Amino acid sequence: MIGYYNKNIWRKNIEENPKEILRLLFDTAVDAADPMKVIPLVLPEKPSGRVVVIGAGKASARMAEAVESVWGACDGLVITRYGYSRELLGIRVVEAAHPIPDIEGFKATKEIISIVNGLGKDDFVLSLISGGGSSLLCAPIDGLSLNDKQAVNQALLSSGAPIGSMNIVRKHLSKIKGGQLAAYCYPAKMLNLSISDVPGDSFSDIASGVTCGENSSSKDALEIIRRFKLKFPRNVMTALTKKSSVVPLNDHRLKYVQNNIISAPFQSLNAARELASSKGYRVELLGDSLEGEAKEEGVKQSELALRLQANLKVSDAPIILLSGGEFTVSNNKGGVGGPNAEFALAAAIHLNGRAGISLICCDTDGVDGGAEVAGAVIGPRTISKAVKKGLDPLRFLRLNDSHNFFKRIGDQVVTGPTLTNVNDFRAFLIRPTERKNL
Repeated sequence: MIGYYNKNIWRKNIEENPKEILRLLFDTAVDAADPMKVIPLVLPEKPSGRVVVIGAGKASARMAEAVESVWGACDGLVITRYGYSRELLGIRVVEAAHPIPDIEGFKATKEIISIVNGLGKDDFVLSLISGGGSSLLCAPIDGLSLNDKQAVNQALLSSGAPIGSMNIVRKHLSKIKGGQLAAYCYPAKMLNLSISDVPGDSFSDIASGVTCGENSSSKDALEIIRRFKLKFPRNVMTALTKKSSVVPLNDHRLKYVQNNIISAPFQSLNAARELASSKGYRVELLGDSLEGEAKEEGVKQSELALRLQANLKVSDAPIILLSGGEFTVSNNKGGVGGPNAEFALAAAIHLNGRAGISLICCDTDGVDGGAEVAGAVIGPRTISKAVKKGLDPLRFLRLNDSHNFFKRIGDQVVTGPTLTNVNDFRAFLIRPTERKNL
């Protein structure tokens, strides 16, 4: 990742290609969350007796690979997204669909439940959970089918609801979320290692809290459905009126569970901050847990970038404006877009070719929304390039079709599977306006 770029570009290419600098910052953030670097630092000695490794998420196969690099071959099963598998020594990997679950995830989830059911107090479970696990762990409650779960996920993803609200609905329609995976493992001891992709790093929201207790109710789920005007199949609504099987916070079946976050958005942002600072840049950090509608936040942060630029003198160091979090897209138009590309497009329109400001906006897992694209980069020429091609940026934004916009002008960021996931990464590079318009 990082090694692909020559670090001497910091001085050499600041005026020639600021997008290279932004890409290096993004790669630095991703590299800081690589499970192969993080897990060996936190993994305890392998317990004696029976050890079972389970997990789910976009990083779970890489996490399992890191575990076996320390412990050697292990028994168990992890579920990851298509294209994110690794060759492991003993742990089996199943690839399944994300963000809409499929039959492979459905079957593999049943198998994980079967593996941990019946474990004894002398057994040990290592759980490896990362973002994406909520879709990959698919076990609908009695009375619901895989098709019902797919319809629920599709509606939630298009609703614009924040991740916490979406997860409350998912938990009360599931037989594995909301602490239920941990309950299946009882009375075995469980160590859960999580890579956080959610604002606030709450265990309750990472993969819908499969290893921690839950304090919401079915009534809360119904209120979220009403608030966001979600349309679900009738039997889904009926199921939510029945008693939920989520595990309460003080449930005795959570007695032997230890939850640890091993990588989080702040750590990745901080790695990018340290690199930029070491090269003489002034760094402004907005935080790692921002939420909101992507196109609205794109305008807000662009306005902030303009204000910061207005106070720069020609002799001042350029500014790197960093932020993380998870924005949403209320996709009612059916376009191909994701929160990162939509943020970038809204920012480009608002900046309207402003000299000296460039931006990278990407998901650290390499997938923005439902597209196999991490995100996009913009600069002062973004809008003019589009106009020369006869493209109307506002129309693409209205249609939630940001990925197609950036594909047409050649400014997508395509990484392939990064094998980790610590939510979104955004970095503006802000230079004095007297500098060359790039």
